[in-house]
Amino acid sequence: MTAHDVSDVQVTRGNWGSDDPGVARWERACLLTDLFPERGAAALFGDVQVALFRLPDDTAYGGHAGRVYAVQNLDPFSAANVVSRGIVGTRAGEPTVAAPVYKQVFSLVTGTCLVLADKTPKDDLPADLVTYPVEVREGVIYVGLT
Repeated sequence: MTAHDVSDVQVTRGNWGSDDPGVARWERACLLTDLFPERGAAALFGDVQVALFRLPDDTAYGGHAGRVYAVQNLDPFSAANVVSRGIVGTRAGEPTVAAPVYKQVFSLVTGTCLVLADKTPKDDLPADLVTYPVEVREGVIYVGLT
């Protein structure tokens, strides 16, 4: 399996509780080893598309090194599900992804749009990305959904 095959993984629910009251359920996304560092992959949970990013164990990422982040895959500026194809980097030590269409930069931690690149979101979409909590348990990545 490759990172591009993540959406083909059978989705099963996790059976543990969450300290986050916003999480209704945990969904299995893929194995940690299925994600390549600094490259995104898309996962589909029902009608929710999520972009997953695994950061490398690199000092450039500080305390975020080795972590996995999940944000919405819908790019609010192009209205296309392409965020998983973005370029991973950092801004002031915070991990980011640059959307592949118009190059807006988003925080992977908060989803905040850090660089608008002289564009406005389409269809009255909010400029910031939705973020999802991620748990890695026994080498399996789970995404918390509402």
